[in-house]
Amino acid sequence: MSGPEHQPSQALTKPSFSELQASALVESVFGLKVTKIQPLPSYDDQNFHVQVPRATEMSGGPLEYVLKVNNTESSKNSDLVEVQSHIMMFLKAEGFPTATVHPTKGGSLTSLMSIDSGSETNSYLVRLFTYLPGRPIAQVPITPKLLYEVGRLAAQMDRSLEKFRHPKISSLHRGDFIWNLRNVPVLEKYIYALGQSKNREMVEWVLKCFKDEIMTKLSHFRECINHGDLNGYNILVEASPEASGDPAYRVSGVLDFEDMSQGYYVFEVAITIMYMMIESKDSLAAGGHVLAGFESVIPLTAEERGALFLLVSSRFSQSLVMAAYTSQLYPENKEYLMITAKTGWKHLQTLLSMGQKAVEDIWFETAKAYTAAPS
Repeated sequence: MSGPEHQPSQALTKPSFSELQASALVESVFGLKVTKIQPLPSYDDQNFHVQVPRATEMSGGPLEYVLKVNNTESSKNSDLVEVQSHIMMFLKAEGFPTATVHPTKGGSLTSLMSIDSGSETNSYLVRLFTYLPGRPIAQVPITPKLLYEVGRLAAQMDRSLEKFRHPKISSLHRGDFIWNLRNVPVLEKYIYALGQSKNREMVEWVLKCFKDEIMTKLSHFRECINHGDLNGYNILVEASPEASGDPAYRVSGVLDFEDMSQGYYVFEVAITIMYMMIESKDSLAAGGHVLAGFESVIPLTAEERGALFLLVSSRFSQSLVMAAYTSQLYPENKEYLMITAKTGWKHLQTLLSMGQKAVEDIWFETAKAYTAAPS
């Protein structure tokens, strides 16, 4: 599921299926009899945890799925949703811990459901994913080893997606999609939500630097397909016993491919660093551990490394501005929407007050320690 700041910036209709309606939908569209169903946290889409009985010849407990009903805006872009679904299945076949998509009775990956609510008819794209067990990484103690693994996984996914082919892949070029780091200047439309404040001054400084120093360098960055949202709730982990007996965790699942777009390797690592900083006690060092993991697969060029500080600061700015903006649209959900902002402003202020060189010294020295260590 998306983090709390990943909220719609346009008018849309969120699905509002009851559990009974969702059960009937699973049976009519996917041909599965539901034995248990319960809603999962979501904001602009609707998700349900679904259990169905196994075939009589199979042993074990019920099979588990996630029913996803996209909002009206996402449902209009069926090409993009189709590509996202195929990417999940491609990555699963490549050995990554992603869900697979259960086909409809007709063999499709999605189904468009039109619902007449009386005053209007809304259409929603419906998919059924295999359920991934595990706990969000946001709910467990974060270790350097786990941060390294997350960084490495991010790079491995981007590298594998170099081989992905699909006739509708161009749908990943998403124009002014707010969550692509290329589109940081779009924040100027929403920055008024910060009022006249120190926070706004910080973001305005980041925006100016981005336009001056990043926009001119984009052609020098290496392109790839980005997951674009490896936050603390989209990475699942499970316990992995250490030889020392101490509890440790390893990544067991990657969720939410809704923010995928065409981007750059350096975007992926910057976004991942930003989210792992939020989850870590030693937030500055966290960036170095993630970077080390990423560069163990895809070493960054000098220009990409030089952009990292501003890109991480820019992702904080995106999340914080959009959280402020959407909390004004939906004041009843302000507490939920502002979860990232509780610590995010502090992290951004720390980055900017320390400055690029001091922060880079921490990140790069931390990452360098991995290459210097014996294998």
